[in-house]
Amino acid sequence: VKFNNCAGNKGVRYETNSPDFKVRADGTLYAAHQLQVPPKPPALRVTAWDPQSLGRREAMVRFLVAEKSQHNGHKPKGRKTVPGELAQQQSDTLLPWRQHQSANGLRRQKRDWVIPPINVPENSRGPFPQQLVRIRSDKDKEIHIRYSITGVGADQPPMEVFSIDPVSGRMYVTRPMDREERASYHLRAHAVDMNGNKVENPIDLYIYVIDMNDNRPEFINQVYNGSVDEGSKPGTYVMTVTANDADDSTTANGMVRYRIVTQTPQSPSQNMFTINSETGDIVTVAAGLDREKVQQYIVIVQATDMEGNLNYGLSNTATAIITVTDVNDNPPEFTTSTVTARRPCPELAANGVARQQKAVRDATCHPRVLTRSRLGFSRPVGPQEKMQRLAAAVDYEMNRAFMLTVMVSNQAPLASGIQMSFQSTAGVTISVTDVNEAPYFPTNHKLIRLEEGVPTGTVLTTFSAVDPDRFMQQAVRYSKLSDPANWLNINATNGQITTAAVLDRESDYIKNNVYEATFLAADNGIPPASGTGTLQIYLIDINDNAPELLPKEAQICEKPNLNVINITAADADIDPNVGPFVFELPSVPSAVRKNWTITRLNGDYAQLSLRIMYLEAGVYDVPIIVTDSGNPPLYNTSVIKVKVCPCDENGDCTTIGAVAAAGLGTGAIIAILICIIILLTMVLLFVVWMKRREKERHTKQLLIDPEDDVRDNILKYDEEGGGEEDQDYDLSQLQQPETMEHVLNKTPGVRRVDERPIGAEPQYPIRPVIPHPGDIGDFINEGLRAADNDPTAPPYDSLLVFDYEGSGSTAGSVSSLNSSSSGDQDYDYLNDWGPRFKKLADMYGGGEED
Repeated sequence: VKFNNCAGNKGVRYETNSPDFKVRADGTLYAAHQLQVPPKPPALRVTAWDPQSLGRREAMVRFLVAEKSQHNGHKPKGRKTVPGELAQQQSDTLLPWRQHQSANGLRRQKRDWVIPPINVPENSRGPFPQQLVRIRSDKDKEIHIRYSITGVGADQPPMEVFSIDPVSGRMYVTRPMDREERASYHLRAHAVDMNGNKVENPIDLYIYVIDMNDNRPEFINQVYNGSVDEGSKPGTYVMTVTANDADDSTTANGMVRYRIVTQTPQSPSQNMFTINSETGDIVTVAAGLDREKVQQYIVIVQATDMEGNLNYGLSNTATAIITVTDVNDNPPEFTTSTVTARRPCPELAANGVARQQKAVRDATCHPRVLTRSRLGFSRPVGPQEKMQRLAAAVDYEMNRAFMLTVMVSNQAPLASGIQMSFQSTAGVTISVTDVNEAPYFPTNHKLIRLEEGVPTGTVLTTFSAVDPDRFMQQAVRYSKLSDPANWLNINATNGQITTAAVLDRESDYIKNNVYEATFLAADNGIPPASGTGTLQIYLIDINDNAPELLPKEAQICEKPNLNVINITAADADIDPNVGPFVFELPSVPSAVRKNWTITRLNGDYAQLSLRIMYLEAGVYDVPIIVTDSGNPPLYNTSVIKVKVCPCDENGDCTTIGAVAAAGLGTGAIIAILICIIILLTMVLLFVVWMKRREKERHTKQLLIDPEDDVRDNILKYDEEGGGEEDQDYDLSQLQQPETMEHVLNKTPGVRRVDERPIGAEPQYPIRPVIPHPGDIGDFINEGLRAADNDPTAPPYDSLLVFDYEGSGSTAGSVSSLNSSSSGDQDYDYLNDWGPRFKKLADMYGGGEED
């Protein structure tokens, strides 16, 4: 057998419906085992399927049996014929693997049955699982057989839609079916023994879902828009509406029919449109469509399945909006035959003049207004009016009034059958009112040419404006509006322009050799009007800029023939006041031409190189004279800084050479290092000297006996001035609080008594002029205790300063104290003042021993 596909039979697989025959890949049909062929020609179905396209084709093969003698006298053995059927099967039991016996008693295997499709209604209410069919084999009488099914709906998604009892072979559906989800299923039934060995060949089962009318027709759009010309004849096509039904279209469940439910408005007839019940085409059915009366119709369309049966079918609706389009069936007409207008008309085109009313009924046929004067044209303002506008400037000084004849007509001809005039005329009178017009410059932009560098005060040109108002006596005044470089002045009365500074073509204000300034001309009319004019000055270049040498710095090796310096020049002027340039070395100083030489490359470039065989590394200022080609030529002596350095074999400066080329020779570098060393040595000696002096100050012996050294006890009061009244002292600092308890009881870190406390200062009563000696003694004792108990106090050999006496002096002047010289004084109490007064007690105490 042969099957042809598009790929040339590549990958085609063959199957048969009989286990007795098989087909090879080349299409050869052969017997799978030894069998007895009956005299009646058997029929065999061969199926070919393509795994790529999943296409399946079938063919029937019939055999012609030829008689064949039996050899060696052997007769095929078979079992006896079983009289009648073994058992009466139920009507829902399929025996796809049923076996038959031949007439001579031999058992033979007949081809497999073709199982008819199994139909299952969708949306079944159950109960589930619901039995569909029972499958069994005749061999289940001999051995125990297990049945199973495979395919989509069984072991492939959707899973477990169908199931089978492996013992009895009853197949069930497990849930309601939906034809719109899947219309058919292809399963394969398998029969195996208890060991899993195949007992029968797999049988194909086809299950079809029977459609039910469970889906309404659905319109593609809920709103359809269509249009039809007014005055259309009956039968004119308008639009098509379409509804789809998900049910089976081959049955009445999916056959949709259309009808019109309502039409709004019902004018001039309630049935202006009809619809084809099968295709959904909407057409006109009556005449009388008039856009000027009804511009739009709303039609409700209903789609019903079951071939339009309203009793059993399901329905849905959609809206069809039909717009009546306009045709030119009404000519335009003016509402008035004459129009008079008086408007201010300065010399500006497209200024409004007059508005003309006209009756225009057609919307799409735009009227065209024609005039018999070249000054007017029209444009649409609204659906029923036109604005007369100017096509050219009018001048009160030339024409004070205009007479126009206006004609209106449709751009499109009237529709056929309309017996009316297609145009209308009207007269228009336009009076021109004079207004103050702005002065204008006749030549704007005005271009003048002159050389740059003209001196200040040079008259360039007269840039005057013209006032168009001939019948008004007005004066024009001029002023500058824009002068970026402030180079120009303008005469306010006659517009004469002079230079206020030297014009330089190389300035940043020059663009493409042109300097641009704007001037204002204003009249004194009511209201004042002004106009602007632009003056462009084209500056011709002169040779006023000397060339500059480039580059300013360069580097070269200390030996010639290794590298050279390419030099060029830059000139702010333009051709012909630029190159070719002339590069030369000055004759003074003579070392320049002795050490260097210049080689010309072309008109703009030259090379600077060493003339001598060796030049010491360093930085050299090489002057070069550069001359341009202007008339007269200008030259400039530029200095290029050349760094001469030792180079390697590649012509690059070495690291040491780069340092040397920076301008510092070996001697200079050594001198700098020596200076740094000397400076560091001086700093070190100064530090050692300060340390030694500090040590000597602490270890130096006193020149007198330590017992007689009273330097720590005797103060030198030799700068007393002229008394307290003669000195500008802040006496508020010499105050002492009356109590010292806060000092004696303070914790470490608290201020000492010789420091001014922070906070409000207490006020003390005024004491008598002559102090009581006991007060001073108490004061000294309290200060002594505070110093002895304060861990933050200075060293014992330092002097405590008791200079804070509180607010206001509680004692008289120190000058009022009288020294007592009568009698001997007992200084033994100094021993009670602590270690600070021990030296004083030793000096003045024990007078009897001395």
